[in-house]
Amino acid sequence: MSESADQSSGPSNAAEYFGEEARELRESLGYSQDEFSDVIHYGQPQISKVERGVVLASVAFAEALDKAAGTPGLYKRLRERLSRNGHPEWFVPYVDLERTASGITDYSCTFLMGLLQTPEYAAAVFRSAHPREDADTIKARVETRMLRHEVMRREEPPLLWVIVHESVLRTLVGGKAVMVAQLEHLAMLMESPHVTVQVLPFKAGAPASHLPFTLLSLDDKPKAVYTETPTQGGQVDDSTSVVNSACQMFDRLRMAALSDEESLDLVRKITEEHAR
Repeated sequence: MSESADQSSGPSNAAEYFGEEARELRESLGYSQDEFSDVIHYGQPQISKVERGVVLASVAFAEALDKAAGTPGLYKRLRERLSRNGHPEWFVPYVDLERTASGITDYSCTFLMGLLQTPEYAAAVFRSAHPREDADTIKARVETRMLRHEVMRREEPPLLWVIVHESVLRTLVGGKAVMVAQLEHLAMLMESPHVTVQVLPFKAGAPASHLPFTLLSLDDKPKAVYTETPTQGGQVDDSTSVVNSACQMFDRLRMAALSDEESLDLVRKITEEHAR
């Protein structure tokens, strides 16, 4: 998914903007970071990361700020708005569903999906799609995409199940060094109990779908399907017929794909090939 965005509106870096607001609140209340730690029940290192914009504060952190400031929902709503910043209007419905999904099922046949990407890989994808944009705009796009990774750091993250076509692993996105780092990152993610990645090998023949798509589940039930085109952006469709069709398509892809262990072996093998 490209989720290319108009980065001209709103803060270019949501984490930095929220961090500045959090720091100003703490200072206005007269606390050091160590003292504030006792107030909001977060360690000083985490407070420092938020204030420096290293990470976007979690929803719980924002709620703790609201409690400390006596501002019901203010910082939580600010975080919510910032987390959407940088996404085009047509992509926001997907982001909202992804943030609360119990399951995310994806078929990747062009690029690795956003939740699996490294910053360098994402930058190469954006650079390919937007060759005339300056470095700061590309950086802002990458930062927006990386913020979506927070969904996998939830207390109860969704089950992420991805079928990746072998061609995706073999395409040199950003050059050999970027691909080696990306596939090493992918192999690491594949060891998580919350992530399942299967490779659809060339030998499997024609795939059940020639386009990428993402199926989102809420409360462990298939809820909606996300698809996009290069010219019309993307759309979320929650009609029963489309969701059922996507489930059946993914089942066929899953049956044709390699097992978890075989997939990991192939990822490592292709990584070594890129490294040569």
